[in-house]
Parts: sequence; structure tokens; C-alpha cells
Amino acid sequence: MAIQRRVPKVRDLAPLIQFKRPQLGRTKRRLDAALTIEDLRRIAKRRTPRAVFDYADGAAEDEISIQRARQAFREIEFHPTILRDVTNVGTGWDVLGQSVALPFGIAPTGFTRLMHTGGEIAGARAAAAAGIPFSMSTLATCSIEALVTTVPQGRKWFQLYMWRDRDRSMALVKRAAAAGFDTMLVTVDVPVAGARLRDVRNGMTIPPALTVRTLLDALPHPHWWFDLLTTEPLSFASLDRWAGTVAEYLNTMFDPSVTFDDLAWIKTQWPGKLVVKGIQTLDDARAVVERGVDGIVLSNHGGRQLDRAPVPFQLLPSVARELGKDTEILLDTGIMSGADIVAAIALGARCSLVGRAYLYGLMAGGEAGVRRAIEILGSGVTRTMRLLGVTCLHELSPQHVTQLRGLRPSDPPA
Repeated sequence: MAIQRRVPKVRDLAPLIQFKRPQLGRTKRRLDAALTIEDLRRIAKRRTPRAVFDYADGAAEDEISIQRARQAFREIEFHPTILRDVTNVGTGWDVLGQSVALPFGIAPTGFTRLMHTGGEIAGARAAAAAGIPFSMSTLATCSIEALVTTVPQGRKWFQLYMWRDRDRSMALVKRAAAAGFDTMLVTVDVPVAGARLRDVRNGMTIPPALTVRTLLDALPHPHWWFDLLTTEPLSFASLDRWAGTVAEYLNTMFDPSVTFDDLAWIKTQWPGKLVVKGIQTLDDARAVVERGVDGIVLSNHGGRQLDRAPVPFQLLPSVARELGKDTEILLDTGIMSGADIVAAIALGARCSLVGRAYLYGLMAGGEAGVRRAIEILGSGVTRTMRLLGVTCLHELSPQHVTQLRGLRPSDPPA
């Protein structure tokens, strides 16, 4: 049968013709077009000098640990339930004694104003607006007091590296306590710096040196260099300028003699919640919980220390089964989506920490970019919960997730 055709009428075409209102702000237009954290990563790579992007994006040696961590999240199978009313979904609960609006926080990252001049202040503002914790690193690029004065609202956690100069370490701890930080993350997986080969190859120094190579790299990134050279000079909690690489500096600072016995001493110095970050075995998790800490972070430092270290997400089920009733378990490394966060909560984590995902947003668009990263992750959490048929975080359980190995269950639900 022949198709009958006709000349379309204007009144038929009018409903089909729609023009988007032009978005005049280039930053907003760029960020609105980013639908995933990987999209933000691509924008960040375009807008940031190579050495700086590689410092945030890179990992140790062959970067196998970070690749495996991300692959572990890809190799999960969700088990949704159907015909549940998921009109209203609650994404918040208590973490370390206070409420959070979403089950993740911003991880501590060092030298943050290198990524964007907004630095820690941009991250803390975005975190406070979203109702999630912000973690400040020992190697932050603004002072503890400046952060609190500029961003008085929101939860703030302080991350501690034990230096060889312990009095100096404890001076920072006392300043963080006086400023109202409620939780300290004692990082224990850095007796020495990992072999971050991208930084070595790029000749990465803090602050970046103006060499022929960096000047050539500046040509396609004039906005970044303009910000660096026309804002307050970079300052650090622990150094003003270092002539060598980042790894060389860290090796002079970190204390390789720290042991379990030091935890009790650190605990006496801190009035708030004490969390140990960098747990990579069940035995070590058990040992620190027995010493009375308030929480642990399963973490291999984003793959930036020991390459081929255990994947925290794969370690989570066994730690949660044995210790989940005795302590709060946090998890980082490899998180790139809200679905990753939901999977971690289902398998026993109380909260996840995001580092690179936050830095990609920061490099892509400053504070607005961090807000966009949090929005992408938060909407992913809500959507995944609805698709799983759960209305609150308490309803998530190991029944909802199977970790796969080569598309085979590694630890099927009981």
C-alpha cells in the first residue's frame, strides 16, 4: 500500500521547533554539559597544565592499583527489588556522630590550590552547601584558621600525617581542635612516598618552577597561569618552597617509625572522633579497632603509595562482617559515580570519600565545578537507590550487590 504524503503545515511544525535559551556563562555551559565524573576529568585535562593534572590524576608506578579499584566497581552486579514506592528517598544518616545529607565526603588532598586557585576553600564551601564533610590535609594550601574563617559553616575533618618533628604535628592537631574540626583522619599508609612516576617525569615541584618546559606548557593554559601569578602566593602548612620533587619532600617529612602504640598517644591529643585512614588488611583493621578508634578508612591512598595493593572495595565485605558492629567503616579509592557509593554502602561502608572526583570538578570550574561533581554523585546515589527499590540507606544490604570477578561472583549474597 502506497504511503500518502502531504506538504507539512506551519501549525504542525511549530510544536516541533524548539530553541535552547543561550547560556552566556562559559563556565556554567561547560559544567552543565558534564554528565559524569569522567566528563569533568576530560574538561580538567584540557584546562590544566600537564604536570598539575598528572599530579591529581596519577598514581604510583604502573598505576595498577587505581585501575583495579575502578574495575572492581565496574564489576558489580546489582539486584533490584521491584514494586516498591520510591517516591521519596532519603540519602542521609549519621556518620561519626553527626548527620550528613549524602553518604560521602570530600577526601583530604594536598597542594589543592595548584589545581585551581579556589583550592580548599572552594571544596569546603561546596561541601557545606551539600551537607557533606570536607577533609583538610596536613599539606593543605590554606591555613586551618583561614578555612574556618572563610567557611564557618559545615563539618570539617582534619587529616594528619605524622612528621618526624612530632611537636610540629601536634601543633597542627591542637590548631584543628581549637578551630572546631570534629574528626581527625590519621593517615598510616605513608611511611615513605610512593613512586609517582608521572611527577618524576614531569619534574613536578611545589610550587611549580618557571622553566622552559613549564613556560611552553603554559601557552595552552593561560588562564591557569594567570590565576597562579595574580593571586596570593601558594603557602603550605609545612613548607614555603621546596627545590626538589614532591616525593623527595615527603620522604624528608614523613615519620617511618610510627607504630600501633602511637595511636593511643595521638588519641590523648585529640578531643574529637579519631579515624585511622589507610587500612588494607582485616588483621590491621581488627588491631586498630581493638585500640579504641572511632572509625577506619579502607584505603590504598588512591593507588598512590604501594602499587598492586589490595582494592579497598574488595576488602570491604570481610571487614564489615567482622567489625561492622564495632566501628564505622569508611572507604575510598576508585569512586567515580553515585552507583559506586551505593554499592559501598550496601556492602557495609558508612561513608565514602572522594578525592580525584572532587579535584576533577575543581580543575574543571573551581567551586562551581566541585558543586557539579557533588551534584553528579548525589543524583547518582538517589537514582541508583530508586532503581534498587530502596527508600533509605538503612535498607541497603549485601543482598543488593554481588562483586564479580571475570563476571563470576566472588562472594555471592548469603
